[in-house]
Amino acid sequence: MTVLTPEEEARLGSADRVVLPPRRGEPDISDLTREDAAHLTRQTAIYVYEAPVRLWHWANALAIVVLVVTGYFIGVPPPTMPGEAIDNYLFGYIRFAHFAAGQFMAVAFLGRVYWALVGNHHARQMFYIPFWRGRFWAEVLFEAKWYSFLTPDPKKYIGHNPLAQLAMFSMFTLGGIFMICTGFALYAEGTGLDSWQHALFGWVIDLAGNTQNLHTVHRLGMWAMVIFVTVHVYAAIREDIMSRQTMISTIVGGWRMFKDNRR
Repeated sequence: MTVLTPEEEARLGSADRVVLPPRRGEPDISDLTREDAAHLTRQTAIYVYEAPVRLWHWANALAIVVLVVTGYFIGVPPPTMPGEAIDNYLFGYIRFAHFAAGQFMAVAFLGRVYWALVGNHHARQMFYIPFWRGRFWAEVLFEAKWYSFLTPDPKKYIGHNPLAQLAMFSMFTLGGIFMICTGFALYAEGTGLDSWQHALFGWVIDLAGNTQNLHTVHRLGMWAMVIFVTVHVYAAIREDIMSRQTMISTIVGGWRMFKDNRR
């Protein structure tokens, strides 16, 4: 915070708009007023999420929206369309959009795995949890209390907080792998026994027992993803308002900014 010296106060008098020469270490602001100077603070900014991570996040979010909407209608088909079947291809478009979004999600996930290997250490947070550390679980409990309004003052984190890391690992990593594997196994029903989809994912059908069971668990996975995304969006907006660091702007621009300089 900038504090004016008595000499500067005397020189300023009652002027609302002043121009002060910058001191060493102070910003050069052309329209700095006495009122503004009294509230001038510095913010720490750290580059956290690289461009490929941010691009994957938003592309994956779009794919999830398409998959959920089309997946819902695949499980609960729309009413029969009037007219000849040759004149209506609505359900075909729904299935195509679902299959295309699913394959895009799978390829994007592989790209995300690659960037976890070559990117900064924040790019790897989603793919593991340090379950062997007692401090990690203690901070998971702390964050659960913070989200439940049971503690008044949040902590500061550069990357994901421990509870968010646990949620990302559970839903985006394990959950994503589950949905990709069960989805391609269901897709293999149409491509046939001699397709690469069946060669890679046919074992999932055997593991489920039959395709009806597979349809059921895949749809349950969809609803789990819907619940997670709803909570995720709420938590991101809440943290952007109530926490001590930025959230939404960080996944847009990559920079984490802290609202105070307290530890």
